[in-house]
This record gives sequence, structure tokens and C-alpha cells, in this order.
Amino acid sequence: MSRYDRTIKLFGENSFEHFSQTKLILLGVGGVGSFALDALYNTGITDITIVDFDTYEESNLNRQLGSVGNVGRIKVEALKEKYPNVTAIHAKITPEWIDEHDFNQYDFILDAIDDIKPKVHLIKKYYHKTISTSGGAKRIDPSKIEYISIWDTYNDPFIRKIRTELKQAGFKKKFKVIFSSENPICLEKGSFEGVTGSFGLMMASVTVQKILAKK
Repeated sequence: MSRYDRTIKLFGENSFEHFSQTKLILLGVGGVGSFALDALYNTGITDITIVDFDTYEESNLNRQLGSVGNVGRIKVEALKEKYPNVTAIHAKITPEWIDEHDFNQYDFILDAIDDIKPKVHLIKKYYHKTISTSGGAKRIDPSKIEYISIWDTYNDPFIRKIRTELKQAGFKKKFKVIFSSENPICLEKGSFEGVTGSFGLMMASVTVQKILAKK
């Protein structure tokens, strides 16, 4: 049986062909991004550039795909072994890096960045093809995850900061984000894979739906 047999049965041959021709860049491959990568790659969308600066730590083992057996290794290099068709870039994502990188070559930009300044800079510059997600830490209920206008989000301190910075920069565009309406249940960055992974899977789903709508 073909690896993609169930995918083709769901989406059809034409859509699957479109998947194989889609080019993505995924910024951040941690607890959210690693699950988005896995779901998209297993669907046949394999022309993906992954960007991350971190190495795996023991604290990553509870939620990041690719971390088991790779503590101490550079994340994108370890993931390149698991997903051989990806292009791996070991780089710190900063506003300067965003300005220097050619994003015009990608159909969509998947933003799993957890730093405010580069995230705001990316949205301002490439909002028309960026799929952004908040972090999934401090929560336990994946049913609270939504994809809605950033201006309508609530109960999320991280997205509130992004929203404030965008407003201060004069950004007033329509822009949606994946976030959770669940109130954070702890102060530290406690995490549960059932939620962080669900954020990544939601990101993959939104991406697939946008690809289908674009074809």
C-alpha cells in the first residue's frame, strides 16, 4: 500500500499533486512546530524549510517530536534525519534575519516563533501568507484552541503583547492566529503535549486548508 494511500483517498489525486508542489517555511520546531512538521510531511508536503537555533534539552522530552535520543543535538539537524526532504537552517530568528531571508519563494510561512519582536516583524511584513500560532504552554484543554482574528483573542498574555506591539506599529490588517481561550493554569512554562501538539496539528490543518483554497 502506498505511504500516501489514505491521504489520496481523503483529498484526491489532484489535491495530493498540489501538496507535492507546495513550498513552505516553518519557523520554530519545538513543541508546536515539530507536530506541524510531522503532520504536513506525512501528508506529502515535504518541501519544507525548517528554521531553529536551539539544541534539544532534557526539558524538551515531554513535548517535542525528535527530542528522544537527541538531547544535546541541534534540533534542525536531528529533524533533517527524520524528515530527509526538508531544508534545515540552524539560525536565530531575529527581525534582521527575517529581512535578509528570501521569503518570496514560499507559498506559506508557518510562524511558531516564541519571541515577540521577530514575530511582530514577520506578521507586519508577510501577514498575507503567514500562519501564526501562540504558544501552548500552561494549558491542559485542547478543545479551547481556535483560529480567529488576532483582534478578538483573549486570556492569552503572549498574544496580547503581540497585539499591542502591532497596534503601536500602526498595523490594522485582518489577521488570524491560532490561540487558546483557556486561562493559563500556572505561572511557569509548564506544558502538556496534548495541548502543545494540538497547536501544531491545528497549524498543519490550517495550512492544508489554505493550500486547498489556493489551488
